[in-house]
Amino acid sequence: MGELGLVHRHEKSGTLHGLMRVRSFTQDDAHIFMREDQVMEEIQGVMRLIDEVYQKFGFSYEIELSTRPEHSIGSDKEWRLAEEALEKAVQGMGRTYAVKEGNGAFYGPKLDFHIKDSIGRTWQ
Repeated sequence: MGELGLVHRHEKSGTLHGLMRVRSFTQDDAHIFMREDQVMEEIQGVMRLIDEVYQKFGFSYEIELSTRPEHSIGSDKEWRLAEEALEKAVQGMGRTYAVKEGNGAFYGPKLDFHIKDSIGRTWQ
């Protein structure tokens, strides 16, 4: 399930630059509903899509796996399943990643993809 939404920002003078900080953009928000046995395949599909788009712009990226924060919902079993699936998917794609302990969302772990701009700043 996905949605495209137009976002407008009223930024302070001097803060707009390149592709990273713009006045308006279309933001996609998507949620993938799947069975447990489809999790790794779906994560890797999203990673391939990220590769395809970022390569068109010449971006390389670093990956962070953010794990369960102190205040969260869900069972230990659900969190283990989700964290292990993310980790195995990234490893299965042959990628390196850093673990950010406790930096996940309250509802689940996440992968963050950080790119560098032309002057070395990183963006999520």
